Amino acid sequence: MADIYGETEGLKKSYIVRLEAIYEQQVPFGQTITEELTNVLAGLTEDIKREIAVYINRRGQITHVAVGDTRTVSLPDTEGRRGSSRLCGIRCIHTHPGGDSQLSNLDIASLKELRFDLMAAIGVADGSVTQISFGFIGGIQNNDYTVQTVGPLTVADFLQIDLVYLTAEIERQLDDQTKDADITSVERALLVGVERKGAWEVTDSLQELKQLAETAGAQVTGMTWQKRDKPDAALFIGKGKVEEINTLRQAQRANVIIFDDELSPAQQRNLEQELGCKIVDRTALILDIFAQRARSHEGKLQVELAQLRYNLPRLGGQGLVLSRLGGGIGTRGPGETKLEVDRRRIRSRISDIDREIESIRNQRILQRKRRLNSRILTVALVGYTNAGKSTLLNALTSAGVLAEDKLFATLDPTTRRITLPNSQEVLLTDTVGFIQKLPHQLIAAFRATLEEVLEADLVLHIVDGSHLRYQEQIKAVYDVLKKLGADSKTIITVYNKMDNPTNPEIAERLASQSDSVAISALSGQGLDKLLELIQFTLRQTKVDIELVIPYNDTGIISQLYDIGEVLSTEYRDNGIYITISAAPEMIARFSCYTTGDELVHD
Repeated sequence: MADIYGETEGLKKSYIVRLEAIYEQQVPFGQTITEELTNVLAGLTEDIKREIAVYINRRGQITHVAVGDTRTVSLPDTEGRRGSSRLCGIRCIHTHPGGDSQLSNLDIASLKELRFDLMAAIGVADGSVTQISFGFIGGIQNNDYTVQTVGPLTVADFLQIDLVYLTAEIERQLDDQTKDADITSVERALLVGVERKGAWEVTDSLQELKQLAETAGAQVTGMTWQKRDKPDAALFIGKGKVEEINTLRQAQRANVIIFDDELSPAQQRNLEQELGCKIVDRTALILDIFAQRARSHEGKLQVELAQLRYNLPRLGGQGLVLSRLGGGIGTRGPGETKLEVDRRRIRSRISDIDREIESIRNQRILQRKRRLNSRILTVALVGYTNAGKSTLLNALTSAGVLAEDKLFATLDPTTRRITLPNSQEVLLTDTVGFIQKLPHQLIAAFRATLEEVLEADLVLHIVDGSHLRYQEQIKAVYDVLKKLGADSKTIITVYNKMDNPTNPEIAERLASQSDSVAISALSGQGLDKLLELIQFTLRQTKVDIELVIPYNDTGIISQLYDIGEVLSTEYRDNGIYITISAAPEMIARFSCYTTGDELVHD
């Protein structure tokens, strides 16, 4: 039985039979359509009050028949796709109830996306053909197909078109022009969000998603959102919104749809089935950017680990049923399926990477111990992505780190030595940027890197003071710091990009908070004040205290070297007198050895 695509629900059986009979029609080679077929389409359109589309290949055979409503017709996938310099070998001819044959934006978008030989619309009124208009791809301009439209024409004029000559000329022009054009490499993305109470403004969040998509190399064609109290369990958004997105996707020729939240595996599969194109969520998008940005072996391992953990539950199949290979009822059979083999390989690779990252983590612990033994304090840079952390690192240390006006321009951490005004040397470490809805897979995978923040003596929180949503960005950073257990660290808030401070709220904060400073890393404005504040704060974070260690308890001396800076050691009759500079919470463990003298800093 021939398939009828589209919206057939509610159609009488007799109409279905008449639609199926269209497959029996044959169009002569090189001719656009037959007069008989136009009359059949017009009569059916009048009866069912819906658009009808037929897809005809170059041999004159009808490959698909689809039904829509009076607004649009669902376009099924077509076979015969070729290179960007070739048409797909199929023409789409459909009806427009109401008599107007002018091609809609959706018609033109579908013509470009599917590269039809031509797209024709038949105007139908009172069961008769009123006029016919058609369009075809006329060439390439600015890396996009151009469309030429013709009409309205009479049926007789439309039948006179030499389709063989027309398609040959189109493909000849495309062959000449595609040599210098790049049609297929750019992904055209439609962005989708959900507006919820207590979250970012949906327009701001989608603007950030647009930046992420463009950073990943996609061309954003548009954005849309829906107000919902909670996401739909099956589709994340409502069924009606899915239908609207499908129309938008075709009209804007989008080949990927990006959602501004993480989708469950089931939601992603359902949406791909409904919309017929690639579905990407915010998590996958960020992971893709990280994969592009990773340069070091460690960074690549961490990104791969996050991607594997993200993809593992998204392998299609029967889930846990396929894992019951131990024996018993329901487990006997041919052995592992390909899906189970893929899952086993991913789990094995995750274990291998976990071991490698744990080895890297141990190396970092040793490096931190060496830094501690060398009595050099560390300062970690954290902040929202694109806040200017790398630019600040370059300004203070001439590190030469890549600094661009892009999200996640740099990924691998960089540590450089800086000298404070009192000639004290400290290490400054640039960490990965944060973002709202930062994937938990990334936080877990990058824990070895982010532990630099936990071990730092001081944290500089870099804030883009020129951003309208800087307060929301501050909250997003603190949310990540809380997940890391670093929210209780001593933090200096650095308002960057303040060449022309016009935000009164920031000015008020600077006046009321002693642990904040305004700078411009690009111009160098305020860097001297920042260094002075770092010096002052580091001095306050540690205390110098004298301890008396009995000779029968000398084993703890090595622990003192681990927790702070041993300033002096003197051997006396009643014990070993050690002056140490360390954080108060670290010294508290050795309170029983104190002499009661806390030394005052100069």
